[in-house]
Amino acid sequence: MTRWVATIDPKRTVRDAAAVMAKANTGSLIIMEELKPVGIVTEGDISRALAKGADPDKVPIRKVMSKKLITVSPNLRVEEAAKLMADKQVKKLPVIEDGGVVGIVTQTDIVASSFDLVTALKEMVRARYRPPDFQP
Repeated sequence: MTRWVATIDPKRTVRDAAAVMAKANTGSLIIMEELKPVGIVTEGDISRALAKGADPDKVPIRKVMSKKLITVSPNLRVEEAAKLMADKQVKKLPVIEDGGVVGIVTQTDIVASSFDLVTALKEMVRARYRPPDFQP
């Protein structure tokens, strides 16, 4: 998971959210109200809102965000997080501990960890494999 998570207040505008995403170089924001996560907004959510004619300076991010926040605990296995993403058709899972956001797991994180695992397994096999004509 990524421990740093960009957040925004639900009363801020779509333009504010886009600016925060651009400054933070991230594709999503967790919407926080009174220190509690209440939703998530992604670049896709903002694009769809703008395509429907939303005024980015007037529409609060609350109107654009996904309110059904699908979250996980920090103890969830990577495989389980990947399955949950596939089952729920989401690309980002906020990680919640004691009611607060402690990180986020994205599809990119899962792909990176999968690549690292495959690379490590290849190295383990390579280190243990000895060709039949091997002469130490």
